[in-house]
Amino acid sequence: MMTNLFSTFDPATSINTSFNWISTIIGIALIPITFWIIPSRYNLILKNIHFKLHQEFQVLIGPHNVGFTLIFISLFTFILFNNLLGLLPYMFTSSSHLTYTLTLALPLWLSLMIFGWINQTQHMLAHLIPEGTPAILTPFMACIETISNIVRPGSLAIRLMANMIAGHLIMSLLGNNMLSTETHMIPIIFSAQLILMIFEMAVSVIQAYVFSMLSTLYTSEVAYEYKQ
Repeated sequence: MMTNLFSTFDPATSINTSFNWISTIIGIALIPITFWIIPSRYNLILKNIHFKLHQEFQVLIGPHNVGFTLIFISLFTFILFNNLLGLLPYMFTSSSHLTYTLTLALPLWLSLMIFGWINQTQHMLAHLIPEGTPAILTPFMACIETISNIVRPGSLAIRLMANMIAGHLIMSLLGNNMLSTETHMIPIIFSAQLILMIFEMAVSVIQAYVFSMLSTLYTSEVAYEYKQ
C-alpha cells in the first residue's frame, strides 16, 4: 500500500528513464496563444501580479537594488507554474522532490554568500553578532548565527517539498479509497477531493510566495547596502 502510495512521487517511468522531469518545462506548451498578443487579458493579469510583487520585494531589498526583484519575480512564477502543473491528473509534481527544491535554493544562497563575503566582508562579520549582545555571549551568538545561515537553503527546500508532498499524499489516499468504498460514500469522498484540490491550489500559490519572499529577505541582508 505504501509502495503504491509513494510511487506517485517516483520520477522513473516504465522504461526506467526520468522523462517525467520534462514536466518542469513542458508546461510552457500549455500557455494559450493569446497570451503572446500584447495587450491581452492574460498578459495584463500577469503584469499586475508582477507589479505587486515588485512593490513588495522593493520594500525589503531596498531602493538601490531594484534589479534583484526581477530574479525573485521569475522565481515566484517558475515555482508557482510547477506547483499548479503538478495538480493536473497524471502529471509529475517536480516541486515535491528535494532535487528540484534544493537546486533552486542552494545556488541562490551560495551566490549570495560568495557575493557578500567578497564585497562586504565587514558587514557579513558584523551580521553574525546582533547589536546589543553581551560580550560573554558573543562566541555563542556567532556560532548560532553561522548555523542558522548554513541551514537556510535546506529549510527553503524542505519547506516547499514537504508542503507539496503532504497535500498530494492525502489526495492519493482519498483517491485509492474511492475505488473500494461503498457507493453512498463516493459523493462524500468526491466532495472532499474537490475541497482539497482548491486548498492545494492555495497552498501552491502560498508556497511559491513564501519561497521567493524568504529568498528576498536573505538577499536584503547581503545586498541592502550595495549601490548599483
